[in-house]
Amino acid sequence: MGLFQAFDISASGMTAERFRMDTIAQNIANINTTRTEDGTPYRRKIVTFAEKTETPFSQYYETARARAVGNGVKVTSVKEDDETEMRMVYDPSHPDADENGYVTYPNVNTVAEMTNLIDATRAYEANTTAFDATKSMVQAALNISK
Repeated sequence: MGLFQAFDISASGMTAERFRMDTIAQNIANINTTRTEDGTPYRRKIVTFAEKTETPFSQYYETARARAVGNGVKVTSVKEDDETEMRMVYDPSHPDADENGYVTYPNVNTVAEMTNLIDATRAYEANTTAFDATKSMVQAALNISK
């Protein structure tokens, strides 16, 4: 593993989790959005991660290192949640009510979003801790050489 690859792995995790937190915040902010630009209610968004592919430079020394070494994560997609049902609320006075008086609200569940936010925050903190530990090890190694 290259000296700075551990930093890259932790940084990619922090970047991905930050993006996930931003998406969760967007979901919560749109919990009452009954009409988007296309005229439909807001749909909850879900972020998907995958392992990052290796950089072209790393392919030169790929055979010299173990295959078990990771390369970090990346966001592969942000999809709308089509599986969770939209909330139907009876409110005939609402401008977006249908002919039966029901308003279609987004499929955003505050409890689920807050749980996901806590999970993303802890994953971000774990990556920060790994980054700091790597930094401490590198500093200790540099001090040994003095």
